Amino acid sequence: MKRILLTGGTGYIGSHTAIELINKGYDVEILDNLFNSKITVLDKIEKLTGKRPKFYEVDLLDKEGMEKVFAEGHYDLVIHFAGLKAVAESVKNPLLYYKNNVSGTVNLLECMKEYGVKNIIFSSSATVYGQQKESRMVETMSTGNGITNPYGKTKFVIEEILKDVAAADETFSVVILRYFNPVGNHPSGLIGEDPNGIPNNLMPIIMKVYRGEIPELNIYGDDYQTPDGTCIRDYIHVVDLAKGHVAAAENMKSGVNIYNLGSGRGTSVKEMVDLFEKCSGKPLPHKIAERREGDLGELVAEPGKAEKELNWKTELTVEDAIRDTLAYLNNL
Repeated sequence: MKRILLTGGTGYIGSHTAIELINKGYDVEILDNLFNSKITVLDKIEKLTGKRPKFYEVDLLDKEGMEKVFAEGHYDLVIHFAGLKAVAESVKNPLLYYKNNVSGTVNLLECMKEYGVKNIIFSSSATVYGQQKESRMVETMSTGNGITNPYGKTKFVIEEILKDVAAADETFSVVILRYFNPVGNHPSGLIGEDPNGIPNNLMPIIMKVYRGEIPELNIYGDDYQTPDGTCIRDYIHVVDLAKGHVAAAENMKSGVNIYNLGSGRGTSVKEMVDLFEKCSGKPLPHKIAERREGDLGELVAEPGKAEKELNWKTELTVEDAIRDTLAYLNNL
């Protein structure tokens, strides 16, 4: 049985992945500084799986604390979720993001090297593709050009560091998973996305409008070259995303292997609003605002490589994600 350490494992995607891994029989341990998550997530993971992961409250910048975790753990694999992820905050405070995300990852990799852990799955993002002329993203495309915020740049830098580490040690295995737009929550309604402050992503903003915490949703631009004029994105249910990590863990290979995790289907912002109103049975206040600088009209995954090599593809729909989001909201 593989023993797996999840950094940032009490967060939104990490906690869902922990559930899927535990249900598959893996021995899961979690490291998190609880900066943007809650310790009560462990209770919910235990309730849903019957097992409580061993937990370490440690920051990746705490090298001494990290070494104690690795000395105890004897891990076969690290899945690296931990990192700051608020786009607007990264623009205002880039040094915080480079220090936390990049330096923290270097500390993690040093500990892995010291304790002989040779496998890592990295939680990356479609933001690394930057500005592309095509609307469908393929893993072979160039990365790093035209990334519009420091958060996305940290993902790119970490990908490059991982490639260099793998090039220096042929026994080191790296999987880079480029997420598109995670949405939804666990169907139990027990765990889900509940970010601190004003979120940047569409669904968390919709959730806050639905709850009356934000007066209305801004739709940034309705004059794009898309069927209804609003931006089109590839939304992936977080449970499908979590299962993508299980598939990656079961198909580790030497070297660096990169996969898009997306549905391959686009949904516009207006379609998302309409679907949410239909599923919730109540209007969602919204207005058209000016375009945001750097927003592309359409950004969708080409997920064929993950299906071919990992035997993984999405099974859940945007409607499923909205249904599970409403179940979570009604539980709060």
